[in-house]
Order: sequence, then C-alpha cells, then structure tokens
Amino acid sequence: MKRLLPVAALSILTLAGCANTSTYSGDVYRGNQAQTGQSVTYGTIVAVRQVQIQADSRTGNLLGGGGGAVIGGILGNQIGGGTGRQLATVAGALGGAVAGTAAEDRVNRVNALEIEVRRDDGTDVVVVQRADRAYQAGQRVRLIGSGANLSVAPY
Repeated sequence: MKRLLPVAALSILTLAGCANTSTYSGDVYRGNQAQTGQSVTYGTIVAVRQVQIQADSRTGNLLGGGGGAVIGGILGNQIGGGTGRQLATVAGALGGAVAGTAAEDRVNRVNALEIEVRRDDGTDVVVVQRADRAYQAGQRVRLIGSGANLSVAPY
C-alpha cells in the first residue's frame, strides 16, 4: 500500500493538469469558427499587461479534490489507533481535498496578456489572450472577430 501512494499521487496530479488551455491563444480557433466569416479591424496597441487566465477544470476539480481526499485519508489512516485514527483519516481527507483542489487550480492557470488596442476609428478595446506571442505598445495589429470571439494578431 505504501508503495502505491507515490504512484497514485503522481497520477492524480498529472491528470489534474489536463485542462485544455490552447483555446486561449490568438492562434487557435474553435470548431464553430472554422469556415465562417470573421470581421477584421485594425489598430495600434496602447498598453500591454501580463495577467493570468484561470482555465476551467474539465472535471470540476474532481480529480484534484477527490484525489487529494483519497491520498490525505490514506495518510491520515496511518496515524494513531481507534478513534484517533478515524479522526486523523477524516482530517487527512478534508485537508487533502482542499490541497488537491488548490493544486489543480494552480496547474490550470495560463500566462496571458491584457492587450489594449486603439482601433483606427478611435475606439479602444481590451482583449485578453494567451501570452504565446510578444506584443508591445505602438505595434500595429489586426482585431479578428467580434464580441466574445475577438483576438489580436500581428499586422
């Protein structure tokens, strides 16, 4: 049992990091955006700020929280005896669930940029997207799409 614990912990943490974060890139389109017309406007970057996107967990934190609870319960069960062991098991499971959920949330964060663009018509727009390309103030860019489907691309 003690030999399985490190393997189980590593497996759960690996699975917890399986959120699909590529959709936050300006270079990735969703399936429903393919073969559809996208509007394009042009502008100049006014400001760029580093931010993070908290990606949604595909499992609703079930892997991190559930896996942490199991591992914490197993560890707690190895302490003491009788009622003390039961209390340690419960405390270990609760603590493990909290720690596992926090670990999964940290793994699912994506480095991103908040890009403020002044369009050629004088209006400003802010777009947050994955930091997979360098942008800087003064750079000319294309704004592709509209509303909730807007991305910044080099000009």
